[in-house]
Amino acid sequence: MRPTCTKMQKKANRTRKIVLVVHGPNLNLLGTREPKIYGRETLAQIDARLQAAGRRAGVDVRCFQSNTEGALIERVQAARDEAVRFIVINPAAYTHTSVALRDALTAVAIPFVEVHLSNVHAREPFRRHSYFSDVALGTICGLGSLGYDLGLRFALERVAGK
Repeated sequence: MRPTCTKMQKKANRTRKIVLVVHGPNLNLLGTREPKIYGRETLAQIDARLQAAGRRAGVDVRCFQSNTEGALIERVQAARDEAVRFIVINPAAYTHTSVALRDALTAVAIPFVEVHLSNVHAREPFRRHSYFSDVALGTICGLGSLGYDLGLRFALERVAGK
């Protein structure tokens, strides 16, 4: 019996090293949205840089952005079937509100790092609470887009078994 395409894809995914980078709401506006807080770099520039770093390390870095909670949850759930080994996530505004996205991350049991461009602790009081920090392996905030690079570096080391 020949294996089906789906079975062959699943086997290939188990051997491929994949890191998923998830961007929450309004991050598609990077570069133009409040540049004093979020910087002038666009999301496309950040994603390209992260994917290039992944290629250098022999890891497939897949990036996803959505402004809707349901789409983010579905993407995280799909990551398990794709054999994603690590997630770098900036939940953005959902950091402070989304129990559902937190539940999706804990349900798939894929290790993750939480990233924020701004220092959420130096901003409005409602931004100081995260539904993710206590279940993340680490949290990076206030370093601008460099936080994504540091989160990915950590993910790549974990995927490599270091």
